[in-house]
Formats: sequence, C-alpha cells, structure tokens
Amino acid sequence: MKMKAAQISKPGGDWELVEREIPEPGAGQVRVKVEACGICHSDMLVKEGIWPRLQFPRVPGHEVAGRIDAVGGDVTGWSEGQRVGVGWHGGHCFVCEQCRRGDFAMCVNRKITGIDFDGGYAEYLIAPAATLAVIPDELPAEEAGPFMCAGVTVFNALRHSGARAGEVVAVHGIGGLGHLGVQYARQMGFRTVALGRGTDKEALAKKLGAHHYIDSGSADAAAELQKLGGARVILATAPNAQAISALVDGLSADGNLLVPAAPAEPLTVSMLPLINGRRSVSGWYSGTAKDSQDTLEFSALTGVHPMIEKYPLSRVAEAYEQMHSGKVRFRVVLTMSDAAGD
Repeated sequence: MKMKAAQISKPGGDWELVEREIPEPGAGQVRVKVEACGICHSDMLVKEGIWPRLQFPRVPGHEVAGRIDAVGGDVTGWSEGQRVGVGWHGGHCFVCEQCRRGDFAMCVNRKITGIDFDGGYAEYLIAPAATLAVIPDELPAEEAGPFMCAGVTVFNALRHSGARAGEVVAVHGIGGLGHLGVQYARQMGFRTVALGRGTDKEALAKKLGAHHYIDSGSADAAAELQKLGGARVILATAPNAQAISALVDGLSADGNLLVPAAPAEPLTVSMLPLINGRRSVSGWYSGTAKDSQDTLEFSALTGVHPMIEKYPLSRVAEAYEQMHSGKVRFRVVLTMSDAAGD
C-alpha cells in the first residue's frame, strides 16, 4: 500500500509530492491516518535546512490531526479509530534529570515532530504514543491541527504566566499566534488588550474578545498600557525584536514580558525598568501532549476557533507560500483530500 507525502530532499529544495510505502508502527508507536496538518512558520527550519543535523529527505508538519490507524507493541491506553493530534513535542527520553522530575517538555533529549522524524504533510504518520492528544468530538480536524502548536504555545504560556483573572493582559501581534492569544486571554478572564500596527485589525481584535485595542503605529503602546494600569503580562507573538523591546515600559509592577515568538535579532532591554518594577522578560516553549490535550479541551469548552485557510496536499507549495508571505489570515491547513478548497 502506498501513501502520498510532501517532502524536502535538500536544504532550500522544492516541494516534492511523492508516493511512499505506508509505514508500520514499532514498539511504543502508533500510525495516524492524517486528516489535516497545519503549516507553521517553524516548518521553514526544514524547508531551508536550518535545523542542525537535519536528515533529508524529510516530511515536515507538527500540527497534525487524524485518527489512529494501527497500534504498535507495548502501547496501552490507545486504540484504532481514536481521534488524536500530534504536535511540536515529538517525544522525551523518560530518563534524563528533567524527565525524572516530570518536566517532559524540558527533556534534554526531546524530539520534534517533522524534524527528528517525518511529520504530517502526508496521508499517514508514525508517532510515539507519548506524543498523542485526544481530540474532542466537537472540534473538526482542520481546526484541531493549529491548536497542536500555535494553540498550545499561547494557551500554555498564558495559563502559566502568573496573571490572575481581572488583570491586564496584552497580546502583541494579531497573527497566527496572536489571534488565538486574544481569544484565550478573554476566555481566561483577563482584561484583554490587543496591540497591533494600524487600525485595520481593530474590529477583528475586538470581535476576537479584546476589551481594548492599541495601534502601536500611531501611539506609544507602553504609555497607553500604563494608562490602563500597566500589563501584568504582555504576550509577544510578533517576531519583531525592536517592537518587543519597546514594550517593557508597558508592564505593571511584577509584570512579565512573555515571548513565545522568536525574532532573528536579540532584544535590547534596559535593566533599570526591570529592576525598578521587579519586571521580567521570559520565553515560553510549546508543551507536551497533555498540554495540547488541555488546549483542545479548553478551546472546545469556551468556543475558541482558529481562523484558517484550507489547501489540499497536492497544493502544498502554494499553501506554504501563502504562510511564508504572511498573507494568510491566520493559519494555513493542509487537508488530505484533493476535494478540499482553499
């Protein structure tokens, strides 16, 4: 039996639509029949061959939604037909110091789906059972996919941010991560502020749940945040180092500039505002399969939805370019049926 897959054979290479043998799961693994897979900006690490020691050819994709198709040996708790997602976190060793503490996300030997092994730009995927998240029945596959990376990253960051209900939480950037961050912040009970450049996203930001919108192109965002009492948390989702650095002065006392985005340039932050306000700047790493499952369940419970554009796998090059150009609003999702529209 054959399956279709989209692969990259060399750094910077073109997309190749190929047929491969459908793989069999080994011990501790399952085979997932992929229904949808989101295209994430991080997939450029494979496309351009940036990730160290990356082996080619490689099938990218770490926003996977589908059903278990086959179960390997030594797998308990999972069965054929279950709806599951597979995200960025592609497994952990269970034996390193961090794993022994139960902090699997910080495993020193952690794997990444679509980088250390083939991902979801294919009709079938082999995944470690430890990476699976149950998809609630209410969520269609094309929405569940983006929750497995974009969703869990911002949801997990916010719920661990230290902010409490009623406090000001600002989301910088209304894009792939930010449009979900605004929804989560509102549903978690925060006084939600959206930060964007220009007025064109104000109506959307408020529709997504923002109580306030600040146009950083025409106003000093930090000063405007201080008028609201300062932000307990600023979730920086737009990878612009200069813009992120300028937000420190918008924090309240004990405020946290929380950065899940990864700008290419370093931040430039003065220590004095940090010291005087006991403020901090911190990063956030995605999460484990259980974190992803929590994200899926919270999204289904509270009505959080990604804004998506669907493309069939056969149009992978076009779909990737739509993401890479920044034209998409706001997540591109590959579906495994050529009948799917865009």
